[in-house]
Amino acid sequence: MQPDLSIIGLLAWLQAKHFVADYLMQPGWMLRGKGKILHPGAYAHAGAHAMGSAGALILLDLTAFWVGVLAVGEFGLHLTIDHVKAVYTRAHPASPSTRSYWALHGLDQLLHHFTYTAMLLLIVALKYPC
Repeated sequence: MQPDLSIIGLLAWLQAKHFVADYLMQPGWMLRGKGKILHPGAYAHAGAHAMGSAGALILLDLTAFWVGVLAVGEFGLHLTIDHVKAVYTRAHPASPSTRSYWALHGLDQLLHHFTYTAMLLLIVALKYPC
């Protein structure tokens, strides 16, 4: 496969995985865990993201070390982004009918997708050095 097509394929996978893990696979106990650093729901949710990404990363023939680095990095960033958003939301509640609610939701999603951008940049640097 051409390098550009494998990277685009990975991006598509990461975005689809993000939708599934964020919107289809979050039962109430996971949602309630966000913003509570010791709640297992927050860790399970971030873990679902990391595991979903690791499956695709393995297909790119990355070493186990780099799959682990990327998955652990995503886990930590996802957990942190969700935690900060939940803490902020509790301090500044907003209705879904407000602009501020959707701006915060959009920022949250943007930060998650920037995580994927960083992962892709590292993979390109590893697999296709200049």
